[in-house]
Amino acid sequence: MYSFSGSQEVFSWLSGFINFERGLSAKAFRLDRMHILAELAGHPELSAPVIHIAGSKGKGSVTTMIASMLHEAGFKTGRYVSPHITEYRERVSLADRFFDESVYAEAGNELKELVNRAVLQYPALFSPDAPEGESPTFFELLTLYFFLCCRASRCDVMVVETGMGGRLDATNIVDPILSVITPIELEHTQYLGNTIEAIAGEKAGIIKPGRPVLVSEQREEAYRVFQSTAKTCSSPLWYIPELAKINQLKVSKGGTEFSININKRMPHSPLNDGSGKTAFFINLSLVGAIQAHNALQAYTAVRLTYPEINQEILLKGLKKTRIPARFERIREEPDIIIDGAHTPRSIKLCTETFVSLYGSGNILLFACAADKDAASMAQILLPHFNQIVLTTPGSFKKSDLEKTRKAFTDIQDSFNVDIECIPDTEEAIRRTFMLSKQQHKAVLAAGSFYLAAEVRTFKL
Repeated sequence: MYSFSGSQEVFSWLSGFINFERGLSAKAFRLDRMHILAELAGHPELSAPVIHIAGSKGKGSVTTMIASMLHEAGFKTGRYVSPHITEYRERVSLADRFFDESVYAEAGNELKELVNRAVLQYPALFSPDAPEGESPTFFELLTLYFFLCCRASRCDVMVVETGMGGRLDATNIVDPILSVITPIELEHTQYLGNTIEAIAGEKAGIIKPGRPVLVSEQREEAYRVFQSTAKTCSSPLWYIPELAKINQLKVSKGGTEFSININKRMPHSPLNDGSGKTAFFINLSLVGAIQAHNALQAYTAVRLTYPEINQEILLKGLKKTRIPARFERIREEPDIIIDGAHTPRSIKLCTETFVSLYGSGNILLFACAADKDAASMAQILLPHFNQIVLTTPGSFKKSDLEKTRKAFTDIQDSFNVDIECIPDTEEAIRRTFMLSKQQHKAVLAAGSFYLAAEVRTFKL
């Protein structure tokens, strides 16, 4: 039988199941295949406690921060995030490093054998030719692969970010010790619904009976959905605005500093000055106001699940957190910033941070996937840049450059801005870098994690 020798061979095999380019069918969003695969594998998703994170924005940052704190506390922590920026191992890893190559190979061999068994034993579900069948999706197999790697590596805890949605997401076979929900926005509307309530309903699917859920500040219509679901599931709900408040926020090119004032409702509060409230400072290496809010939610998640961890350890874990393509400065003088922001809210926060540090009148490189709200993002971005280069976010995700171009040029006359449209991503990056060097202006590259990855790995 063929045997994988390392991670590159496993990911090459898994890439054969990538199906975004041909479009996901309705049959791709179901959990029966995952349950069968997990059962055949002996339920590796139950091999360690799980903290499960869903949401529209910030869930990757929250996942990574939680994993960093738990690692700092001495837990061998598996971390599952998406997308990757440079290579697939970023998605399936430990908190502080990649798994050993022997672990990737062992888990890959197990996964391939499981898929072969599933196709033979359950052809009605795993054969594309069957009426209700379909080949396992890339994300289903990648998710199971992560659990297999964690089991093979004997992880103490797993921190798991959902992919799209929550209710029917491949990760939703876990039985978490805590569910975490970050802010909800309109996203993936062709799959999740075209209202905040509908999308919140999909995300709320990670709430499990009797298991606590930690919810970030939300729009009222989203919060009502989470309250209702938690009540139906008899799940304790903790709401961040009722627990703590961020003050004295200071964002610099080197990081983010802020204080947290904790309400007496905060569970397992580490400090108490006799007033019923607590306060302490957090320093992050990550840049941006949004990261302060992500850090507060991540900190609270660990406090809820592992209250015995020393306060200083948690703060140290947050300080050590590094996340690629989250307002990441990849070059200096002039500075080039890459950010995976791809929704109106995240673009607004990213733009505010960029302008506060670099001022207006700089250069924007922008691309987004076809299903994103390009028009709303254009409204936010156009007032703050003198030159804009529009392109495609690489070839992995389907894009609509004409739609993006129209979103920007329809309102171009209201602003003093030059817009170029360059379909070839590498050519667009080269052009942007040249403009930056000639004019000595900072660059913000945003709109897609896939664009961020292209810029990050681009060689002049």
